Amino acid sequence: MTKENLKHDNPIIVIGIGEIGSIFARAFLRLGIPVFPMVRDSAPSHLAEQHPQPEMVIVAVGENDLQPVLTSIPSVWRDRLVLIQNELLPRDWLHQGIDTPTVVSVWFEKKKGQDSKIVVPSVTFGPKADRIKTALQTLDLPVETLDSEAQLLFELVRKNLYILTTNIAGLVTGGTVNELWHQHRELARKVADDVLAIQSYLTGTTLDHDALITAMVRAFNGDPDHQCMGRSAPARLARAITLADQAGLAVPALREIAQACDSM
Repeated sequence: MTKENLKHDNPIIVIGIGEIGSIFARAFLRLGIPVFPMVRDSAPSHLAEQHPQPEMVIVAVGENDLQPVLTSIPSVWRDRLVLIQNELLPRDWLHQGIDTPTVVSVWFEKKKGQDSKIVVPSVTFGPKADRIKTALQTLDLPVETLDSEAQLLFELVRKNLYILTTNIAGLVTGGTVNELWHQHRELARKVADDVLAIQSYLTGTTLDHDALITAMVRAFNGDPDHQCMGRSAPARLARAITLADQAGLAVPALREIAQACDSM
């Protein structure tokens, strides 16, 4: 799809103008498409009255804010959504009655005052996937479009596996993802298996652990110096334990790490 194909009067709405949301906004502005940000205290209904038929509505809020935002989305916008959250799975949009959003699994990191760091190509699937790809390519951010919901599910679980394994194991090891895999591989595998047990429960599917771990390691190799433990690591571990309790899962590696953290 060319730049000319994308030019029209319908704007892009971006809900959540943080580092990632700002990248998407800049990408579409480069294509000459107007972008309207919606800040935290704004009411979606008011903006929807002004722009009832936007090209797309990009939801770039954090995962903890996703459900309240989706609940507040006006009906005229619901078939135009683009979701880019971490720890995202189909259940997050299906139980809101949203059937066919465009979903982006973002594999670039953007921190304040720094250029975007690419780990591996981002992936996208849904009605707006080609347009997302075209826009991000204006910023030299590689994107691959997926062919099926099955591929999307694999990629979402892969991203969740990467985030949760590195964050949770990092509570013990610290260091980089390269150090985690080469110096603490047994722990990483145990944490990954527990994470995938939870992901299987959340998706209602049997997951290919080996294929997903191989895909996770490809991401490790894409940015070997990436730090394991982010600020959200303790909250991610606590949320994982809560989900395991709901599912009746043993997740021994996660519980051992939680116990060690509690005793510190």
